Amino acid sequence: MDVPVFSMSSLLAEVDLTATIERVLSTGRFILGPELERFEAAFAEYCGTRDCVGVANGTDALELALRALGVGPGQQVAIVANAGPYGATAVYATGATPRYVDVDPVTLDMDPAQLEQAIADGIAAVIVTHLFGQLADMDAISSLASAAGIPLVEDCAQAHGARRGNHRAGAMGAIGCFSFYPTKNLGAVGDGGAVVTDDAGLAARVRRLRAYGWSEKYKVTLSGGRNSRLDELQAAVLSARLPYLDAWNRRRRLIADRYIEQLSRLPVRPVSQGGEGDVSHLFVVLVDDRDDLAESLREASIGTDVHYPVPDHLQPGRGPQPALPVTEAACRSVLTLPCHPGLTERDVGMVITAVRSHYGHSGA
Repeated sequence: MDVPVFSMSSLLAEVDLTATIERVLSTGRFILGPELERFEAAFAEYCGTRDCVGVANGTDALELALRALGVGPGQQVAIVANAGPYGATAVYATGATPRYVDVDPVTLDMDPAQLEQAIADGIAAVIVTHLFGQLADMDAISSLASAAGIPLVEDCAQAHGARRGNHRAGAMGAIGCFSFYPTKNLGAVGDGGAVVTDDAGLAARVRRLRAYGWSEKYKVTLSGGRNSRLDELQAAVLSARLPYLDAWNRRRRLIADRYIEQLSRLPVRPVSQGGEGDVSHLFVVLVDDRDDLAESLREASIGTDVHYPVPDHLQPGRGPQPALPVTEAACRSVLTLPCHPGLTERDVGMVITAVRSHYGHSGA
C-alpha cells in the first residue's frame, strides 16, 4: 500500500533508539530496574497522577486494576461491546462477568443513560473506554459512578494524552489503564502497559499483583497475582518517546481536522469530534457501503481497517447476551482511514481524493 493505515518506519526514523537500547543492554538489568522507575515517574507526571505502575500489556493493566479494586466472582462490570475483546477478557479473568452497555450514536463511546440502567441492575465497577482516542463523556459517567459508590476504571489504550480541561486521560477515574502496543499513540517496540492512579493503596496493590502477589520475594500475601512486568527495554523506549507524544498527537489532530473538512457533504460520517479531548488514535468513519469504499481505496493503494467488525456481546464464545442496537449498527458500518504522524500532506490528499472519487466528487 502506498498509504498504509499505520507505518512504524516514520516513528523509528524520528526517534533514534539505538543508543537507548544499547544503554539498557550494557547494564545487564532487564526487569524491575531504574529504567522502569524513571518511566513510571515521568508518565505519572505526564498524566497528572500520583503513581504509575508498569505492567506487561494493556489487558493485564485492566485485569490487575479490577483485582486491585476487589472485583471478583459473582460480580458484574459495565463495559462497551464495540471496543474489541480486551475489556471482557480482563473481566472474565477476575471471575466476574461483563454487563454490556450500549453506546452513544454520535461518539460511539459509552452512553451515560445506558450506564445508569446498568448501575440500577447492580454492577461492581465500570470500565469506560475512550474509543479511537476520543474521551468519553466523563462528566456524566463520573457523576453516575460516584453517586452509586462504584469505582470507575478508564481504558486509555487509545487515548494517551487526551485532555479535558486540566485533566488528562487516566486521571479522571479511580484508576487509568494504558497499552503501549507498538501502534499506540505512545508505543513500545513490543508489548507493554501501565496503570495510573492517585490512590497510593491501589498502586501498592497493583505493584504486588504484577509480581505474583508478593509482599517480599517468594512470599505471596495477595491472591490473584501474576507475572506482568513492563521490562527495562520497553520502559527505556517509552521514556525516549514520551517527549514527542504531544507533537505526534497534534499531527494526528491536524490530519483528522482535514479529513473532517474535506469529507463533509459526503455520505461519510466521521466519529471524531475534534479538540483536545480527541487524540485521533484512529480516524473512523461510518458508511453504509463499507466494503465497497474499502475496495475502492484498496484499488487506489490506500489501506483501511475495521475497528471492530464483531461486537463483543455477539462473539461466539460469549454466549447469549441482550441486544445492543446502536453498537450493532455501528459495527456494521465503521471503517478506519489512515491517520498517523508519518502521513505526509500528499498521503492525506490521496486519501481524500480517493474517498471523494468513490462518491463521484473530484479534488481534495
